[in-house]
Amino acid sequence: MEGPEGLGQKQACLAMLLHFLDTYQGLLQEEEGAGHIIKDLYLLIMKDESLYQGLREDTLRLHQLVEMVELKIPEESQPPSKQVKPLFRHFRRIDSCLQTRVAFRGSDEIFCRVYMPDHSYVTIRSRLSASVQDILGSVTEKLQYSEEPAGREDSLILVAVASSGEKVLLQPTEDCVFTTLGINSHLFACTRDSYEALVPLPEEIQVSPGDTEIHRVEPEDVANHLTAFHWELFRCVHELEFVDYVFHGERGRRETANLELLLQRCSEVTHWVATEVLLCEAPGKRAQLLKKFIKIAALCKQNQDLLSFYAVVMGLDNAAVSRLRLTWEKLPGKFKNLFRKFENLTDPCRNHKSYREVISKMKPPVIPFVPLILKDLTFLHEGSKTLVDGLVNIEKLVSEWHCLDMEASPHHLQTKAYVRQFQVIDNQNLLFELSYKLEANSQ
Repeated sequence: MEGPEGLGQKQACLAMLLHFLDTYQGLLQEEEGAGHIIKDLYLLIMKDESLYQGLREDTLRLHQLVEMVELKIPEESQPPSKQVKPLFRHFRRIDSCLQTRVAFRGSDEIFCRVYMPDHSYVTIRSRLSASVQDILGSVTEKLQYSEEPAGREDSLILVAVASSGEKVLLQPTEDCVFTTLGINSHLFACTRDSYEALVPLPEEIQVSPGDTEIHRVEPEDVANHLTAFHWELFRCVHELEFVDYVFHGERGRRETANLELLLQRCSEVTHWVATEVLLCEAPGKRAQLLKKFIKIAALCKQNQDLLSFYAVVMGLDNAAVSRLRLTWEKLPGKFKNLFRKFENLTDPCRNHKSYREVISKMKPPVIPFVPLILKDLTFLHEGSKTLVDGLVNIEKLVSEWHCLDMEASPHHLQTKAYVRQFQVIDNQNLLFELSYKLEANSQ
């Protein structure tokens, strides 16, 4: 199309491409196929530049971005050994959990424990995106090095075992399994004939009631550390991970590692709240703990950390906790009313109307309740056509994300380590067993 209208449309398309490259250039460097497509588009646009002088400034910027996407690090300049990143919750080591969280990529290397049926384990070094077949290859190599019997490696399978005893047999072609494990799930390598004998690690099914760290820390410290840590995790999530998670499902798993870790953390905080309450045997202390968690939820909301706020409230709403009638009766009326308000805020009625009204009044930085973003994107994806009259539906595919830096105040390392590596029970049946026992002892 010639004339001013044609120029305007081409400038709009070019502006969208520039925005796309500027946003995703780091990820595009890892995808060879994406580089070829960008280069083809670039050559087509350069043909139009000679016809439309008004495109010259934008094409110069496009040229700079395309060069950045195509830029590769020469092999001789690469460091001799790649730094291995600590995976979320990995080893529960304090030195790992205190490190500032950084974004994961599929090519990153991590350490991981793979257990045997007798609960011995081997530690392997693997790419985050490694397939099950690659992981089993590393395990086999380790077992041979340890002079284990050679006969059993030929038919090893990889199994994810949850704390509830549930087992999932992983297929050889599956990849990126590390970030999809449950909170207290572990990888086991075994032969097919020992599959049925696999049981969770002892520490995942044994509980020790009593006072824990939560009784010794202030609500303000816990809330501030939760917000600081969750901001680190949230900042690691690239906008494209939301799109991959919803649009591509299992096929996009390699690009959604940081998002899946953030979702896992939300679940972990929810189970942490229930765990702490149900491990407290004294009714008076248990009521005080309810009061402390309600304070923590209020402070997280004040910090505009709605992810932590939601997780804490959902933990208190866990059926095994909410059924402790005598404990809730000991709670002061002020806190009962405050918790009712929190329940109303997290109520999903009318498409989470209360939550949306609250977050709409907040100014960045905000940590949103991420599962609701995924729900909205899923609704958008399934309710809108990707193509309209053979053309891309731009209104569906274009969205903007805003996040700003947030300064975290320094706190004690002990509290920081506690908040970042919770010990939780994620087996709902076990939580109910604790709840029934507490109720019986209160009679």
